Amino acid sequence: MDDLRKFARYFLPYKISLITGILCIFASVVFNLAIPLFVGQAVDENWTEVSWSKLTVSALKVLGASVASGTFLFLQRRILIGMSRHVEYDLRRDFYAHLVDQPLSFFQEHRTGDLMARASNDLAAVRQLAGPMIMYTLQTIFVVLLVLPLMLMINWWLTLLLFLTMPLVSLTVKFFGQQVHVRFEKIQDFFAQITARAQENFTGVRVVRAYAQEGAEIGAFNELNRQFAEKNLSLVRIDALMRPLMQFLIGFGFVLIIWAGVPLAVRGEITVGEFTVFNMYLMRLIWPLIALGYVVNLYQRGTASLKRMNTIWAIDPAIGDAPGVQQQEPIAGEIEFRNLTFSYRLTDEPVLSDINLRIPAGESVAFVGRTGSGKSTLVNLIPRLIEAPENTVFIDSVPVQDYSLAQLRSSIGYVPQETFLFSDS
Repeated sequence: MDDLRKFARYFLPYKISLITGILCIFASVVFNLAIPLFVGQAVDENWTEVSWSKLTVSALKVLGASVASGTFLFLQRRILIGMSRHVEYDLRRDFYAHLVDQPLSFFQEHRTGDLMARASNDLAAVRQLAGPMIMYTLQTIFVVLLVLPLMLMINWWLTLLLFLTMPLVSLTVKFFGQQVHVRFEKIQDFFAQITARAQENFTGVRVVRAYAQEGAEIGAFNELNRQFAEKNLSLVRIDALMRPLMQFLIGFGFVLIIWAGVPLAVRGEITVGEFTVFNMYLMRLIWPLIALGYVVNLYQRGTASLKRMNTIWAIDPAIGDAPGVQQQEPIAGEIEFRNLTFSYRLTDEPVLSDINLRIPAGESVAFVGRTGSGKSTLVNLIPRLIEAPENTVFIDSVPVQDYSLAQLRSSIGYVPQETFLFSDS
């Protein structure tokens, strides 16, 4: 629930669109449910003798209600799906900004392909929570809340027969919904592995070719791809079983209605028009009950993906501005290392030991040493790409932690060892 509460904050800027969309859903449902009443009225009025004038009026009422329902149906989709795209944009923006703020150590601990999967595939599943799931859920709720009282008014006995199958439908949705959630979460995790494998091979294609490992990498990727397909097929089997089972239970409800309703109409306890209305309302209930399975599917997929995204969001940047940090004087450029000892992990051997060095502003200094001697580590400590122990790295006699990251890094020109060309740069 905490994940959903955090997610709900993204709807605040679009609350007017959300409310308008909900009102359109309600209006569409109301006009759609008026159609059976007009049809039943037409049947009763023309049962003994056909009156073309009354039939024409009833037909125009049905046409008008259909047009109104269709118009509001278009508006609800236009508004709510559009809103979900805006929410998706905000989510992607915040997720990207969170990744950009992370230090180098974060990307060493998390595979790039996994992060790409969360920012694309998982985000698409979360968007379904913001649009289609809201729309179909409210449609189902409004239809059920409006149809059941109308059906009770027609005949309470026939309506009670429906409750023999509805609990079975609910149990079916609950059981299969849990299965979908578990399987989809595993699928998303495995999709991240495939994405990471592909990204690593594309990035290291020169190494793969230099050692003639194309065949081995293709074989490894095909194995991952086969397992991914098998996991998806297990989800397909669950989904394929859930919907037919729901339709069977709904069809069984139809059998009960016909078995009990036809004798009532023959005996005159309900009119033929009322029996027609009742069956049309029963038809109106079929889609919400089927949509319930679809909604549960969307919910389980979306919450599983939202959980994966929130796992990344929960990781605060290890390097950030200290509380109460203030703008310092413009940086002149003096760099000093005082008694610097650094290791990447507390349990590791130090990479740098007892470094004491002062570089006056304006001087050029080169660090020379064998591979792995700590040259890059020493340089990365200056712009805080790696966090140094407190009071060990100074710029203009001020600890680097006392500068804001924006001021510190905007004052440093940094050329990495490996070049990378950005698109359109």
